[in-house]
Amino acid sequence: MDILIWAGATLSIVGLMGLVWSIIKVVSARRKTSDDDELRAVVQRVLPYNMGALFVSVIGLMMVILGIFLG
Repeated sequence: MDILIWAGATLSIVGLMGLVWSIIKVVSARRKTSDDDELRAVVQRVLPYNMGALFVSVIGLMMVILGIFLG
């Protein structure tokens, strides 16, 4: 079950890195532009990546919990 735990931890870290990337992308766009429409466009482009990263992170955490539970 160690493989399941480590694979889940890796997925969680990848998902966390994706979340940090999306936060940095939106914050940098917020600093660069003062127009709400441009900022909204950036947020709409980043949102699918944010949701995907959150999904990967949650699946990884589920794998870790399942590995601990079965091990």
